[in-house]
Amino acid sequence: MAQVTELDKVTVAKSGDRPVSERVNTPVSTKELERRWAAVRAAMDASKIDVLLMQNNNDHMGGYVKYFTDVPAGNGYPFTVAFPKDDAMSVVNQGPFGLDVQLPPEGNWQFRGVRRVLGTPSYASVDYSIDYDSELASKALAPYAGATIGMVGRGTLPSSMLDFLRNKYPKAKFVNATDMVDQIKCVKSDEEIALARRTAAVQDAAIDAAMKAAVPGKKDIEIGALAEEVVLDLGGEQGIYLCSSYTPGSPSGHEPRHNQQRVMRRGDLYTLLVETNGPGGYYTEISRTIVLGKATQEIKDEFAFVLEARKYALSLVKPGASCKDIWNSYNAFMRKNGRPEESRLFFHGQGYDLVERPLVRVDEPMPIRKGMYFACHPTYMTKNLFATYCDDFLVTDNGVERLHKYPEKLHELG
Repeated sequence: MAQVTELDKVTVAKSGDRPVSERVNTPVSTKELERRWAAVRAAMDASKIDVLLMQNNNDHMGGYVKYFTDVPAGNGYPFTVAFPKDDAMSVVNQGPFGLDVQLPPEGNWQFRGVRRVLGTPSYASVDYSIDYDSELASKALAPYAGATIGMVGRGTLPSSMLDFLRNKYPKAKFVNATDMVDQIKCVKSDEEIALARRTAAVQDAAIDAAMKAAVPGKKDIEIGALAEEVVLDLGGEQGIYLCSSYTPGSPSGHEPRHNQQRVMRRGDLYTLLVETNGPGGYYTEISRTIVLGKATQEIKDEFAFVLEARKYALSLVKPGASCKDIWNSYNAFMRKNGRPEESRLFFHGQGYDLVERPLVRVDEPMPIRKGMYFACHPTYMTKNLFATYCDDFLVTDNGVERLHKYPEKLHELG
């Protein structure tokens, strides 16, 4: 992450939407950030929480710091945020020893709503530096030494930091505030939905380019790399490109890059899953399959059924619906039709995180709400085929709207 310098300590406009540098890729509006901050602070007040603490270190499952600051975590570097109920934020990130910059009350072009930026060169791979970030976080939390500190995203808050802070401030009360934030973060504003639509459009272009380029003689990874080039050209930053080719009778699922060296052959099937963010940082995902030849009736039938199964799952989605009930009904549908039941995550919320609550499965207590959007990718494997489709869907008053516009079809090279 870029270091804050003296040059950055520029007072920006105090009225209207504050300017952001041309260096920044599709920032959300300050009005949108202020909406989030106000909603979370109202929830903090109701829950008697004085300050929130969060840390992320990647831009795939690191959406909390992005949600509060509009600055993504990345590269495995820890990015810590302290969000007080009654004050501007403090952040701790990668930087030189001794970095401690006081910003104007409204922040600056990079860190809106932030009053203090602390930095240190610490690394998860260097054990002796593990407490450097914790020491700086303790400085940011010093005014709350005897207050209630809400932990956001316990899975990404290091135990080393929590141990350090509990020892430093034994009178502080630490509570889990993750669900409180999730309840707000998972329902998207109009501005957020517009950005998710932009990501879906970027992915439509990427999958179209990939399906047109998939021919015998190409490696799996070459087609995924082409999709990545399109996403980057159109404003995406991060993502995963899972793909594999196989001969019918020896099916293969979505494979990571380490396993994408196979050369495609005539008669193969090739499946690509593009899971990326787009301009503004919102994730969606899309998957399609191409037959490098003519599709047999078995192939046509299985891919038609995957769409039918997805249509059934989506028919159950409406505001107030139970994720557990949708999961159980979907698996009953699969059993009735002689197909494998789902045992993985085939239907889940998205946003700044590639996987975000609510998860459509038996252990999710959060109900479906209008303004959430989901990736839905029913997937199963038979002895001959790997069958899947994936698109994103927005929850409306009465059901869902597909965000992707790319045709729902099985491709054939012919």
